[in-house]
Amino acid sequence: MTKVTFNNKHRVFYNSLKSSVDEYFTNNNLRKTGNWKLYTKTGVLIPSAIIIYLSLLIFPMPAIAGILLSGVFGFVLASIGFNIMHDACHGSYSSKNWVNDVLGLSLNALGGNAFIWKFKHNIIHHTYTNVDGIDDDIAKSPLMRQCTTQKWVPAHRFQHIYVVLVYAISSLAWVFLMDFNKYFKKRIVSTPLQKMDRKEHFVFWITKVLYVLFYIAIPVMAVGWQKWAIGFVSFHVVMGFTLAIVFQLAHVVEHVEFEFAGDKDAMKIEDEWAIYQVKTTANFAPKNKVISWFVGGLNYQVEHHLFPRISHVHYPALRNIVKQTCEKFNISYNEFPTMTKAVASHFKMMRQLGRKPVAVHS
Repeated sequence: MTKVTFNNKHRVFYNSLKSSVDEYFTNNNLRKTGNWKLYTKTGVLIPSAIIIYLSLLIFPMPAIAGILLSGVFGFVLASIGFNIMHDACHGSYSSKNWVNDVLGLSLNALGGNAFIWKFKHNIIHHTYTNVDGIDDDIAKSPLMRQCTTQKWVPAHRFQHIYVVLVYAISSLAWVFLMDFNKYFKKRIVSTPLQKMDRKEHFVFWITKVLYVLFYIAIPVMAVGWQKWAIGFVSFHVVMGFTLAIVFQLAHVVEHVEFEFAGDKDAMKIEDEWAIYQVKTTANFAPKNKVISWFVGGLNYQVEHHLFPRISHVHYPALRNIVKQTCEKFNISYNEFPTMTKAVASHFKMMRQLGRKPVAVHS
C-alpha cells in the first residue's frame, strides 16, 4: 500500500472549523450523538421492515403487489442502512459504545458485515477519499471508470447507461461476493484487512447463515421458489440502486477532486486532511427534508466527512458553519441544490469518463 500523508502541520482550516462547531454544541447544550429525531427514525424504520417482511410471507397478494411491496422493503432496508447502521458504525448514534455495537449489526441483518465495513469505510474511505488505488469506493473495475487515472476499455463508452444495472445488482454482489472476497483475501484494494478476532469470525459466519435462513430458506418454504426469487430480486434491485446512487452522488460528480496513489511507496497530499475532504466531497438537496430523512443526512456529505463521529441529525445546522468557514479560507464548497441535479451531474461525469482518452504526444 502506498503511504499517503497530508500537510497537517498547522491545520488552520480544521482548527478554526472545529472551534466553531464545538462552540455551537456548547452554546446550545447539545450532545454530538443522536437525539429523539434519530430514535424516532429507528422506531419507524425497523418495525416497518419487520411488518413488510412478515406481510410478504403471510398474506396472499397479487404478483404486482408482491413485487411492489418487495421493492418498498428494499427501500426501507436501505434507509435503515443510511440512518441507523451508518451512525452506529461511526459511533455517533449513541454515547454508549454497546448501543453503537448492537445497532451496527443492523448491517449484518442487511447481509453485510459491520467489522469489514467499518475498516473499509471509516478508516480507508474516510481517510483516503477518492485516492485511486486505495479507496475501495472507487476501486478500478472493468465495468466502471470513475476517475481519469483508471484504465479505459471500450465497454466504458456505454457505462453511463449500464451502470444503472450495475448499481441495481450491487447489493447482491456485496452480500454474496465482495464480503467473502475481502474476508478470504484479508485485503481491501491494497490495504491489509485489520485482523479479526475469534468473535468477529463467528459473527461473520453466523450472520451469513442467518441471512440465508431468513432471506432464502424461510421465504422459499412460505411462498415457494418462484415467488421468492421474484421478490428477492425486486428488493435487492431497489436496495442496491438506492444505496449505490446515494454514495455515488457524494464523490463521483463534477467538481470534486481525485488523487492517484499508483505504485509509489509514498505520496504527500499538499492540502491538510480537512481541506482535502471538502475538495473530494459534495452535498445534494440540503433543503429537501424528505430526502434528508430517508438518506440519513448523507446528502450532507461534506459535513459528514469532516465530522464522521457527529450524528447526521446535526448536519443541517453544521452546514452553515462549514460553508462560512470555507468562504473564510477561500475553499470551494461543492453542493447541488437538488438531487436531480446531482444525479444528472453523476451520469454526465460517467459519460465523460467513458469516452476514449485522447493520447497526448510530446
